[in-house]
Amino acid sequence: MSEQAVSKRPVVYLAEFDSPDAIIHAAEGVRDAGYEKWDVHTPYPVHGMDAAMGLTDSGLGWIVLLCGLTGVTAAVTMIQWMNGYDYPLVIGGKPPDAIPSMVPIMFELMVLLSAFGAVFGMFGLNELPKHHHPVFYSDRFEAFSHDKFFVSIEVEDKKFDTQKTKELLEGLHSTHVELVEEEVS
Repeated sequence: MSEQAVSKRPVVYLAEFDSPDAIIHAAEGVRDAGYEKWDVHTPYPVHGMDAAMGLTDSGLGWIVLLCGLTGVTAAVTMIQWMNGYDYPLVIGGKPPDAIPSMVPIMFELMVLLSAFGAVFGMFGLNELPKHHHPVFYSDRFEAFSHDKFFVSIEVEDKKFDTQKTKELLEGLHSTHVELVEEEVS
């Protein structure tokens, strides 16, 4: 029985930093260098990281607003149809299109569809679920959840060059730079 030759291919450069100020400076440097497929990994939220990474506001609010308006519209349409055509009953002397009687149903459907929009919109915008990422191949990466800060630049980035990317990360005063590789059979 023959064994298959296992080779390794680079997937991500991982640079380690010791402080929030250092990771902010590093994020600004990577952003200014023009990289697009990169990320920052920190043990806690770092104030100002969005601006340092050059991130824009999320479109999630618009998704939630659209879903909420859809819920209100669907509720009004459903109530009008049911009260006006399916079951045209006058109860308590109220006309079929009395707004106060519609408010609870409009509110509940708005909240329900907004919640679904928030959850599934977040999943879509964050490209979740991601069960595995190449940074998990690094033994040093475990420290990110304790007290270390990391910048990862993926090989798929159009500006990625093994030597130039390493020089950039070292020039940002990182404490450790590692080329993470995965096995390919």
